[in-house]
Amino acid sequence: MAEDKKNNLLLLFDRPSEPVFMEKGKTATVFDVPDKYLTERYRPIGSEVQTRFSDTAERRVPVRDISLPDLRIPMSLPRDEQFSLFVPRHRQIAGRLIDIFVGMRSIDDLLSVAVYARDRVNPFLFNYALSVALLHRRDTKGMDLPSFAQNFPEKYVDSKVFRKAREEVTVVPEGSRMPIIVPKDYTASDLEPEHRLWYFREDVGINLHHWHWHLVYPFEAGDRSIVDKDRRGELFYYMHQQIIARYNMERFSNNLPRVSRFNNYREPIGEAYFPKMDSIVASRAWPPRFANTKLSDLNRETDQITVDINDLQRWHDKILEAINMGYAVDESGNRLQLTETDGINILGNMMESSILSPNRSLYGDFHNMGHILISYAHDPDHRHLENFGVMGDTTTAMRDPVFYRWHGHIDDIFHEHKRRLQPYGLSKLEYKGITVEGLQVVSDGGMANVFTTFWQQSDLDLSRGMDFVPRGNVFARFTHLQHTPFTYTINVKNASGAQRFGTVRIFLGPTNDERGQPMKLRDQRLMMVELDRFVATFNPGQNTIRRRSTESSVTIPFERTFRNLKERPAENTPEESEYNFCGCGWPQHMLIPKGLPGDGLRCQLFVMVSNYEDDRVDQDLVGSCSDASSYCGVRDRKYPDRRPMGFPFDRLPRQGADQLVNFLTPNMSIVDVTIRHDANRVVQRQ
Repeated sequence: MAEDKKNNLLLLFDRPSEPVFMEKGKTATVFDVPDKYLTERYRPIGSEVQTRFSDTAERRVPVRDISLPDLRIPMSLPRDEQFSLFVPRHRQIAGRLIDIFVGMRSIDDLLSVAVYARDRVNPFLFNYALSVALLHRRDTKGMDLPSFAQNFPEKYVDSKVFRKAREEVTVVPEGSRMPIIVPKDYTASDLEPEHRLWYFREDVGINLHHWHWHLVYPFEAGDRSIVDKDRRGELFYYMHQQIIARYNMERFSNNLPRVSRFNNYREPIGEAYFPKMDSIVASRAWPPRFANTKLSDLNRETDQITVDINDLQRWHDKILEAINMGYAVDESGNRLQLTETDGINILGNMMESSILSPNRSLYGDFHNMGHILISYAHDPDHRHLENFGVMGDTTTAMRDPVFYRWHGHIDDIFHEHKRRLQPYGLSKLEYKGITVEGLQVVSDGGMANVFTTFWQQSDLDLSRGMDFVPRGNVFARFTHLQHTPFTYTINVKNASGAQRFGTVRIFLGPTNDERGQPMKLRDQRLMMVELDRFVATFNPGQNTIRRRSTESSVTIPFERTFRNLKERPAENTPEESEYNFCGCGWPQHMLIPKGLPGDGLRCQLFVMVSNYEDDRVDQDLVGSCSDASSYCGVRDRKYPDRRPMGFPFDRLPRQGADQLVNFLTPNMSIVDVTIRHDANRVVQRQ
């Protein structure tokens, strides 16, 4: 019964623009809504419209009439506007609605206020606030949230798909419907060099990861504990640093140089971006950005945003000043030392400017306002009544080439702090008595030390996001990168005479730079992509560790990325409670960069076994999703590794370690590997 009540809440995500009293879910379910909960349009004909849909329903859900909280602030954002976490006013509105949802005493009361709010507040805002609330309420945190891509597919696929999908679902009976093909190259042609990276920037799984990360780590809420999670600021730094490292690996996979940082706010943005997407809620096309667009001071009264480029520069200078001085200043004038332990976490909270920022008036809203200035560059004073571009939404920002230029700049500021820290000495790197004697990786059915990538086609159900059309599944078929699964084999000698525990850390980085020259470690470390991290036991003598690529601490499998409800674990099991938080994670199909055809992309695979006594965090992880802890942390727990994120590559190498091979200690090993891409191979997911 309690489980049914919780699942009723999930039905409110379905078909977000349809009135709440219309059928929801695969089992035709209707909510019996009190007349006063209906909007003004339907209240005069309430019994007529409710009877019309309830007569054919297989299941009815009663909604209690309760005393409703004040929803004026959440309702102040029009329903047909775009919603952005980067806009301060929108963040505050979302924080208020989250507080209302989290503060309801019971699931019944939460259902009542959510039903009332659903047809009155902005659909994107409603989805975000209810999702955050369900993730953080004690009585709902184990629930499985449906994929955002299924509720709002227009944020992920070509707008042409929807006309074809409506025709398919209206004309063809369920069971005979064919998937609608999403073309591979629909945002640009080969004349645009940046378009070579379409498969990364426009990947549905990658964009879902970015959305879900910000869902798990919201900026703002009245309940500080919802925001104040262990090492949140550091995780903001590390997750985005890894995105830039991965993006640069993909650039090398397409014969492009590393991304150029956007660090001069007055220079034109050379890259254009034309999204080719429509917002169904706002009934507008996403605005493009033309080549060589310049940022302008913003003055948009409707969004309550007035920000100058000089503000961005001032915040940048104040953050750099804190790094140079070695301390930040809080609102009371106290010094917060940027130590090697906590400094990166304080900087992360300053940079993202969540409610955890030590001093918003001094350090400003740097990261978010950079997104906003770029996203409104086409209409900075609202004279053309245009919405923000894709950079203004966490769901779509990673589609735009300038996202990586902006975050490359932010990453460089973080590394300004890291460059001031003492390089790791041998005592911090070595693990006495432990020697890695061999490392090999073998793809299933393939050669040793060769990764293979190819194209795969997968289907995404659009039906939950298709409003006012007949019921039943309708799929979009999209093409994405995939790799052949592989196995690491690591040979470790334990000469200590006693059983030892160690953290195995696996990274992948390019061998040569864009000019074909061997990479210096000071540069290569910034492109080291974490592939896995796990704890292993080493008995005295020889040990052989085998680890599958699908066990990675970075990724989640396809079914979790796309929240395939058919694959959902049984109810009331530990696996089910983990399932939702595990929606946060890098998509498994994007674990390995694309590589190059023919001879492939030359890389180095690095493994380190660090001393678990220096890494361990004493906590119980049973029943907490830790599958993708590297980028997402662990639900309701501390980050499961005491070392700095990115260790041992987060600092400059010690003197004399110019190349990776000179950096090695006995508990480390490297092997030369190749990533080979088969561009002609297209496999359909079974």
